[in-house]
Amino acid sequence: MTDPPVAVFFDVDFTLIYPGPTFQGEGYAAFCARYGIAVDTGRFLGAVTAASSILDAEQDHVYDADIFVGYTRRVIEGMGGRGDRLDDCAREIYAEWATCGHFFLYDDVAPALQRLAACGVRLGLISNSHRCLRSFQEHFELRGLIAAAVSSSEHGYMKPHPSIFEAALALAGVPASRSVMVGDSLSHDIEGARRAGMRGILVHRSGGPAPQAPGVPVIRSLAELPGLL
Repeated sequence: MTDPPVAVFFDVDFTLIYPGPTFQGEGYAAFCARYGIAVDTGRFLGAVTAASSILDAEQDHVYDADIFVGYTRRVIEGMGGRGDRLDDCAREIYAEWATCGHFFLYDDVAPALQRLAACGVRLGLISNSHRCLRSFQEHFELRGLIAAAVSSSEHGYMKPHPSIFEAALALAGVPASRSVMVGDSLSHDIEGARRAGMRGILVHRSGGPAPQAPGVPVIRSLAELPGLL
């Protein structure tokens, strides 16, 4: 990159935090058991992969809780869950996703954010969730580091709709041309940001091949980010 950015915005889920046991196979099974639904935990990963098409489907990008409830229901069904209480169970899991205590901060996050902030870079959050981003900052001890935070549930539109990026830019008081979006989704985070005039960096934490797009750097850890910028 030629011009150093004045602001860096981050996706939250799977970029800064990852789910703990509550949202793994055993956790889903525990939720389901309360509703009399039997599931096979061994099918969890395959069910998540199959259900992801719901989140990637073309839509108008208006935030709708039913999109995420439908995704969660599909995961349960992929694990073999059946019955007339599937929606009730899926809604409880969706509601609990907003609870910060179910998640862990990646080890590389705080050092990277602190280093960027120390260099005078404004930091922001843009999330497609219903999690309270103020509570998120408090829970993970990121107070004082974040200049702007926008969640799709409050804004009304989800990434990749340009308006959520524009709202974050306006809140931070920075131009799109001098701002970077960092996230784990090429379609939601990176392509959405680029359509809003921002640059994008894909963070790909898994060991498998990363999605590729022209002009989009790929990093495996946020520890690589300050040097790249």
